Amino acid sequence: MVWKLLAVAVIVVGILAAFNRVPLKYTLRNLTVRWKTIVLTALAFTLVIGVLVVMLAFVNGMRKMTEGTGRTDNVLVLADGATDESFSNLNAGDLAEMEALPEVQRDPETGRPLASRETYLIVNQPLPNAPSKGPQRRFLQTRGIEDPRIAAKVHGVELLPGGSWFSEAGVQEMPDGGPPAIQAVLGEGVARELASDRTPQQRAAAKTPHRLDVGETFKIGDRTWVVTGIMKSSGTTFGSEIWAKQSLIGPLFGKSGYTTLLLRAKDADTAKKLKDFLTNDYAKVAVNARIEREHYADMSETSAQFAWAIGFVTVIMAIGGVFGVMNTMFAAISQRIKDIGVLRLLGYARRHILVSFLLESLVIALVGGLLGCALGSLADGVTASSMVTGHSGGGKFVVMELAVDAWVWAVGIFLTLVMGVIGGLAPALSAMRLRPLEALR
Repeated sequence: MVWKLLAVAVIVVGILAAFNRVPLKYTLRNLTVRWKTIVLTALAFTLVIGVLVVMLAFVNGMRKMTEGTGRTDNVLVLADGATDESFSNLNAGDLAEMEALPEVQRDPETGRPLASRETYLIVNQPLPNAPSKGPQRRFLQTRGIEDPRIAAKVHGVELLPGGSWFSEAGVQEMPDGGPPAIQAVLGEGVARELASDRTPQQRAAAKTPHRLDVGETFKIGDRTWVVTGIMKSSGTTFGSEIWAKQSLIGPLFGKSGYTTLLLRAKDADTAKKLKDFLTNDYAKVAVNARIEREHYADMSETSAQFAWAIGFVTVIMAIGGVFGVMNTMFAAISQRIKDIGVLRLLGYARRHILVSFLLESLVIALVGGLLGCALGSLADGVTASSMVTGHSGGGKFVVMELAVDAWVWAVGIFLTLVMGVIGGLAPALSAMRLRPLEALR
């Protein structure tokens, strides 16, 4: 829809340019003569569109993250009635029977079902050295995994070079001789978030200043955790998760059972059939089965709420931009009344005057809008923390990347053209109605 609207706007501008009979040099000359006023008006557009692009980049990044997480050939199984992993509780005995179903794909190397038993937890972590007036804690997504290599195959997740999955024991001895540290694999987003807790000495010695690296440690509660690997998870909700041994972290945080079973089907069609069978016809136990990609894509309610809020703010800012252009163009008309009279006496029709002033308004708006889009594009790739929620409840605290793409630029340019037309229309109509002889008096 945005691209269609932008195409219509461009066509309208093209038609105006085709019907323009007033020399373009005259329009550009008037812009340069009043360059101070023009610059201020264009800067107003730059700020409006720049802020809009940043806000849209936030929503766009959240949408891409939720819609880009998961696979269409994976079936995510939760307890019956559970709408989110946080509310689910599955019996281990039931999981084995579901894993043995013929629709579940098997690992060609080991012959084991490609099924991952998981425990999803939200962990409360007090912030070290937190300022007295700032946040005192953060919420971390932690996923207990039985077999990280099978889980990696099912989720389609790989590690960045230099890392490894946690061991069978899930712990390792520390050089200082203290209690064994829990081994963990981090998503890229949470690795950047935790890096902000480093001391100045740790920052100076870090190989990767922007995120934690393999071998570094962090604290959750009274336990030390050590990083064994970083997942290639940018642009997905897995980038905000910590993976560790399920048999360790489940009891540690008071949840010894499983919340989630992820099954890899042979293909997307088989996954849909398996989902329907488990939800409607599986007689052993009642479960809530969903396609994994659809489960995460449903967590877009937050981005929809942000989109409505952005729309409201955009309307307010756009009104200011419209009045700015309108004020500039009315001032231009008051200074060029005699010029308009001369143009009319030279044979230019009223519609030519209208088109000329509309084009002048559009030039001002477009220059400011393009600068605003360029300025807002600097936010592309910047990380931000937020929460995504689904329509049925539940949610996840995530670290996401702002995304500025062609769609965001299209929205920014379209809004620029709309503000330019609306802001320039009333002054252009006023100029068009001037009578030649009265204008020359």
